Amino acid sequence: MTTRRPRAEDFLELVERGRRGRLKLYIGFAAGVGKTFRMLEEAHALKARGVDVVLGFVETHGRPETEALVEGLEVVPRQRLTYRDVTVEELDLEAILARKPQVAIVDELAHTNAPVCRHRKRYQDVQELLAAGINVIGAFNVQHLESLNDLVERNTGVTVRETLPDSFLKTADQVVNLDLAVEDLHERLKAGKIYAPDKVPHALERFFTGDNLSTLRELALREVAESLDRATAGRQALAGEEKSGAWGRVLVALSSHPPRAATLLRRGSRMAGRLNTDWFVVYVETPREAPNLIDAEAQRHLLTNIEMAKELGAEVVRLRSSDPVAALLDFARSHGVGHIIIGRSHQAKWRQRLGMTADARLLREGEGFDIHVVSFESHEEKRP
Repeated sequence: MTTRRPRAEDFLELVERGRRGRLKLYIGFAAGVGKTFRMLEEAHALKARGVDVVLGFVETHGRPETEALVEGLEVVPRQRLTYRDVTVEELDLEAILARKPQVAIVDELAHTNAPVCRHRKRYQDVQELLAAGINVIGAFNVQHLESLNDLVERNTGVTVRETLPDSFLKTADQVVNLDLAVEDLHERLKAGKIYAPDKVPHALERFFTGDNLSTLRELALREVAESLDRATAGRQALAGEEKSGAWGRVLVALSSHPPRAATLLRRGSRMAGRLNTDWFVVYVETPREAPNLIDAEAQRHLLTNIEMAKELGAEVVRLRSSDPVAALLDFARSHGVGHIIIGRSHQAKWRQRLGMTADARLLREGEGFDIHVVSFESHEEKRP
């Protein structure tokens, strides 16, 4: 995939349309590929064309070439907050809203704000700016996408704590992938252009290994390609050139005590994104799981998983039935579902051998559907 160098004119055309703010995202596969640098370059280009642009929050990481680009641009001072005797600096949402520029540059979108802030995450600050009619150019690395969290950990051994939902990416009007050869990124790292020299050996041994960077680079290329495909399909559907893919929707079956619900939800989000379709997360409440009977811990986990599903962009549906499999299949048939994702059952082996588990029944009775059974030990999918 070739990535054309973004022009200020491209985003300027979007800025001039509509009342709600427009969102442009720069995505990279690692620190140092040039996301902040490119955003600052674009800010200068927009300013030269008469656009009112401010730096809402930019993280230069002490890199001289990046810091030099801040000169000549209006910077909204950061908000200094004290939490548990520690002073932190956050994006000043109120100041940007009051200033109301045409365009705000906001870095590190997956960042978790201090608990005293209005929003938990910085991308939520951006959503409020967009709702107020302020256009935003932002950036993050691909490993911070929530749906890729388990995939990144499995392939790189790195656990990413700061994430943002895929549904946020899907709202972007423009997505630009900042690609760089792994060898070139290594050279930048060794030259001290990313981290201080004393941190370079550790970085090369841990996160910045050749295999890790190659994996993340591939993920970034794929995610941006899929976002472009989704945008094209959306335009075609609006123009009447293509029928909606309603009959290929994705359904994730959620139980009250799944061993790895997050894995199922991320799998569903990725699949729906690839298919450019809607997806459901369906929980079937059985009589023994009524609100007055369900275990408190199970209820807490269930609510957490439902919240995660919503953040990932799913429509969450709660059904009531003494037969969860029948309820799932009835819902799937009436809502244009083509793919059903369920976790492999961990019930007694005799029930598994007799085909009495939920996944076995779905495979047996789900004619016409693609059933994806996720094994949490191997993370492999089984398809009929």
